[in-house]
Amino acid sequence: MDVSEKTKEMVRRLCREQGGVIRTAQAVRAGVHPRSLYGLRDSGFLERLERGLYRLADLPELGQLDLVTAALKVPAGVVCLLSALAFHELTTQIPHEVSIALPRHTERPRLRFPPIRVFWFAAKAMEAGVETHTLDGVPVRIFDAEKTLADCFKYRNKIGLDTAVEALRLYRERKRLSVDALMRYAAIDRVKNVMRPYLEAVL
Repeated sequence: MDVSEKTKEMVRRLCREQGGVIRTAQAVRAGVHPRSLYGLRDSGFLERLERGLYRLADLPELGQLDLVTAALKVPAGVVCLLSALAFHELTTQIPHEVSIALPRHTERPRLRFPPIRVFWFAAKAMEAGVETHTLDGVPVRIFDAEKTLADCFKYRNKIGLDTAVEALRLYRERKRLSVDALMRYAAIDRVKNVMRPYLEAVL
């Protein structure tokens, strides 16, 4: 299907306003017919990331494709636990899914890509320690290093205590230690007594 230059430029502009990506619903609201998107995909103008999510094909290759796509598809979520550890370089593990925190009672997202693992957080824990990082032009919400460490001890039965302890050791070696922040988040997560002896061991 041939797509007019005017439509191409409209789609290009819409994509660039969104960091290089566009959802089908956004394009339709702007007056672009879904068939035009399919035509632009088939011609190589757009790259399909996931159902209903496209990216300009001439942009540099995505460096954080999984995190970016998860952020776009699950805007209420925050990257957490093992995925956040990997982002902060506090683990030797390679995540095979994106760990996403969502408010309690939120419906589980249904995604084919990327694979995700959902953890439901209380309201106070969802709001604490959230940073926004721009990855490949897209804002991605990720818990900061100290909040992530506290969360790892809270969810130690799900991710493994050894993962949490390793992360704390790497944090001591690689980051500027903030005991106050660690204890503040540990209090929010109700794991101060659990976390304190491990923290004392690395000091």
